[in-house]
Amino acid sequence: MANMNNRYKALLAADMDYTLLRPGEDVFEGNKVAIRDLKKAGVAFTIATGRSAFLVGRYVDDLELDVPLITSNGGTLFDPLTNTQFAARNFKEDKLRRMLRCLLDNNADVTLYSDEGIFFAPFSNRKSFVNAYNKGLKPSEQAPMIDFDNSFPDKDQIPHFNKVLLQNPNNEILAMLSSDPELEAIYSGPGLYDIMPKGSTKGDALVNLASYLNIPQTKTFAIGDNENDVSMIAAARYGIAVGNATDGAKKAASYISANYDSLGFAKAVYEYVIPLAEQM
Repeated sequence: MANMNNRYKALLAADMDYTLLRPGEDVFEGNKVAIRDLKKAGVAFTIATGRSAFLVGRYVDDLELDVPLITSNGGTLFDPLTNTQFAARNFKEDKLRRMLRCLLDNNADVTLYSDEGIFFAPFSNRKSFVNAYNKGLKPSEQAPMIDFDNSFPDKDQIPHFNKVLLQNPNNEILAMLSSDPELEAIYSGPGLYDIMPKGSTKGDALVNLASYLNIPQTKTFAIGDNENDVSMIAAARYGIAVGNATDGAKKAASYISANYDSLGFAKAVYEYVIPLAEQM
């Protein structure tokens, strides 16, 4: 892979939902064309998403992605050529057990991301999203879905997990998680609250991926719309926010494009990324 990627002189990482596409839909055609033109200009393109690596396969094929993807908000890098997750940053087991016990005792809407699949607590409403993703895919391409009950944190053995996703957590849970120094806790979309081990961010993963591809940090770009994108927008040499981005994402960016549904990604590619890449 390293030899193949030597042809790239720069790297652009893009968030998915409300940046490249509307959740649950395909990437806009205009953005697909822009991604192809990026590669022709010598810019490696990757997705940086809060989604599990099991929920990106159809986009890997559609966009012909050939460099590792940032998944689970930086919790893992996913190699689409070998279909493996690597550089995973997992929760410490005792920390995860305590956190899960508290969340389950409070009937929280919990979904867990592991390299074994996607795990759903009794009150998880995330199943509909994963079922929609799996629809029409061959069984081997579908995201594995595993249910667990309130006894799960007490089992003798549990898998390694790199992210906990909560939907619409109450204020008490929010306060507990956001004040925990061992965690990264941040909103990734409307009503979606992501919890990862400390240091697990899209920004951290962008730096690691650029190093893996032998691309200097001075030749990195990142584009996004939400609070979980701020770290990578800030970590990139050239940070970009789409027009519908949060104030935090816009503040971290050096270029603000059009709204995502007006092809803000493609606009940034043609007006900002490619012109800068041509000077490199």
